[in-house]
Amino acid sequence: MRAEILSCGTELLLGHISDTNATFLAQSLSSLGIDLYYVSQVGDNLGRIVETLRRAWDRSELIIMTGGLGPTEDDLTREAISALLGETMQVDPRLEEELRAAFAARHAYMPESNVKQATLIPSASALPNPQGTAPGWFVEKDGHIIVAMPGVPREMYRMWEKEAAPRLVGQNGAGSIFTRLFRVSGLGESTVEEELGELLHSDNPTVATYAKSDAVDVRVTAKADARQKAVEMVERVEAQVRRVLGTHIFGTDKDTLQSVIGKYLFERRQSLAVMESLTGGLLASTITDHPGSSAYFVGGIVSYSSDIKVQMGVPREVAEQYGVVSPETARAMASSVRELFHADYGIGVTGVAGPEMQEGKPVGTVYIALAGPQGIVDGRGPGWRGSREDQKRFATLAALNLLRLHLESLR
Repeated sequence: MRAEILSCGTELLLGHISDTNATFLAQSLSSLGIDLYYVSQVGDNLGRIVETLRRAWDRSELIIMTGGLGPTEDDLTREAISALLGETMQVDPRLEEELRAAFAARHAYMPESNVKQATLIPSASALPNPQGTAPGWFVEKDGHIIVAMPGVPREMYRMWEKEAAPRLVGQNGAGSIFTRLFRVSGLGESTVEEELGELLHSDNPTVATYAKSDAVDVRVTAKADARQKAVEMVERVEAQVRRVLGTHIFGTDKDTLQSVIGKYLFERRQSLAVMESLTGGLLASTITDHPGSSAYFVGGIVSYSSDIKVQMGVPREVAEQYGVVSPETARAMASSVRELFHADYGIGVTGVAGPEMQEGKPVGTVYIALAGPQGIVDGRGPGWRGSREDQKRFATLAALNLLRLHLESLR
């Protein structure tokens, strides 16, 4: 099955938003074993959308559209599909009833323009959208499939994973496909590729690396005539991947560093507090991205100035003798916040975010310390280059990874 993605919205062409939907869908299609050949963007113009759709229809069996399903005049995806196929849109009574009920449940007035979100053509069936008001369309005609989904990412992600993708499994004749992601921390993508070596040249299962904002992902995908056989093929390669990358692998699939350390702390009934300077609160924010963080994260301090560090328990003589950017200060921060919050573990992070040097130390210098029942564990950034945002993000990930490795060593 040949596929292409068509993203609708003038805001994409103006550069006001990035097409993250297309990236998400491209990765998902790959894991489904569906070949993606084209990705297009088109503005909110009926003629141009129909023209682009017709070109896609001529060269692809599967067309995935995002955007243009709203109630306004410039939401034209339904109209474009109808024009392409020569079918008339009609209001579906059940969809209209559900739409009106959704507005009533929120005690909100529903403009009559919203009724077009309850329309279908004969070749289309509705894709439920509990996250919003616009159902998607799943269109099947003459050996082609068009999947039309909202442009709002949270609505589109849910609709694709729960409604559209399951309908596509098996339709491309690829048999059963199984994919597993291995999430890697502490190594760059080029190093991961170098370590994996010949595994990257495997045809089935395939092995590929992807640099993400919080990790490097290693994707292993197998195709077979039965799901269990595909799973077994991935597991054989998994053993080799784990042997090569070892403790750099912190999880699989949708795991994050914060979810992994959260699981470990929850299992041990232990708590965590942080004192951060360089990261400016990003470490605490990232930890609390995990929904269960209230069970183990007790709090944090953003101690940007030297005076605040001293007030929060860092001995003044440490800051004066060794400097604010030093391993000694990171240790003192970790120990102080652990004592202040009566936590099992405390993390201290200090460093130079840039753009200027500090205390004679270059941008990207990071010192991390972990204080816990077993004493102090030191960590240090390798001297990253990049923006302030990069320094904060990399330091946050390094701090989480330090705690993760320590907790795993105790298992």
